[in-house]
Amino acid sequence: MGNLNDPAQAVAWLRTTGAVRERCHALFSLAERDALPNFTLHLDAMPAAADYVAQVIRENYPTLQIPYHARWRHFAANGVDRWGQLAATLKGVDADEIARIRFDLCVVSVLLDAGAGPQWKYNEEGRPVARSEGLAVASLHAFRAGLFAGDKAHPLRADAHGLISLAPNAIAHAFQVSDTNPLVGVEGRAALMRNLGQALKARPDLFGKEARIGGLYDYLKAHAVKDGKLPATAILAAVLEGLGPIWPSRMTLDGQNLGDVWRHRGLMSGDLTSGLVPFHKLSQWLTYSLVEIFEEAGIAVTGLDDLTGLPEYRNGGLFLDLGVLSVRHEALLKFPIPVEDEAVVEWRALTLALLDRIADPVRARLGKTAAEMPLARILEGGTWAAGRKIAKEKRADGGPPLTVASDGTVF
Repeated sequence: MGNLNDPAQAVAWLRTTGAVRERCHALFSLAERDALPNFTLHLDAMPAAADYVAQVIRENYPTLQIPYHARWRHFAANGVDRWGQLAATLKGVDADEIARIRFDLCVVSVLLDAGAGPQWKYNEEGRPVARSEGLAVASLHAFRAGLFAGDKAHPLRADAHGLISLAPNAIAHAFQVSDTNPLVGVEGRAALMRNLGQALKARPDLFGKEARIGGLYDYLKAHAVKDGKLPATAILAAVLEGLGPIWPSRMTLDGQNLGDVWRHRGLMSGDLTSGLVPFHKLSQWLTYSLVEIFEEAGIAVTGLDDLTGLPEYRNGGLFLDLGVLSVRHEALLKFPIPVEDEAVVEWRALTLALLDRIADPVRARLGKTAAEMPLARILEGGTWAAGRKIAKEKRADGGPPLTVASDGTVF
């Protein structure tokens, strides 16, 4: 853990999945003692929740061959292999450049993925695609058209030159936003892309002299040269270091933007991390998505379960809708909650801890080991899909049980 009164060491620790788990499980311990102000925990509902998730996995993947919970699933919405179609146009392009293109596409798409809101849809040749899948399809078409590239003659890139000048109206146009098709957080998404461009420019050691997202592939590949293996946490560390400056300025420590880190009074301590709860949700989902690129490039990624589950509204909604969690105040169900509110911090922390708790019971029901079914597969098969399914059963719009007022960069 290091000296958490040293600013640099405190920042470094808050960027680890060990810190994410420690703080989330600390809030979970308070819930076990019925000592949280906003939620009540009902562990007697966990067996039924594990049954439900296992059933959804069997429905979705009868052979139990589950891919990772990654952005690539969303590019195949409605059974259309859009990445495969794009890859088919890259004949003669070497494997490393294809990996760079995939990095470029994946990073911008994940960063543009925060909740779209219940009304927004992307119309693809007469077929509407909503929510995460719609955002993925929209971002892939925008990428293919060169929206994120500085040189439009070479559209399949995302680089500093193309991102720094990206205006909200360009995002709105690419995502078909209108008065009747509103998208949550357009300004926030555009600002995030501009911040990304500045971050690429600032770190040639990570992103190369071309200031291109795909440069991070080369940086990480070089770290795997010795034995052909790359720890999943090394990918996350590079993502958090390289992309750290892009997040809206919420909380800083030692001049460093902490990103997806929030406060809760229940976790006070005598050091610089007092009350802080890190999640790094988008960064971890991005890491899960990048793992596939390395594996398909012949680089083995190790320690996948060192990453955590994702504390977002599908996984969180699952535990509320199945009665593992309940709110103490009905008002939480009726009004949008600011993303920094302690109720949201609790919900996300409990979600992450419960994902750790539910993984083994789900594996047991499916006859799988942790090695055969890492958390990244349980999320995909699994908890995220089950959260969406139960939401549709409970609410006409299929939305989550709680509404979080986000800026387009968290959920």
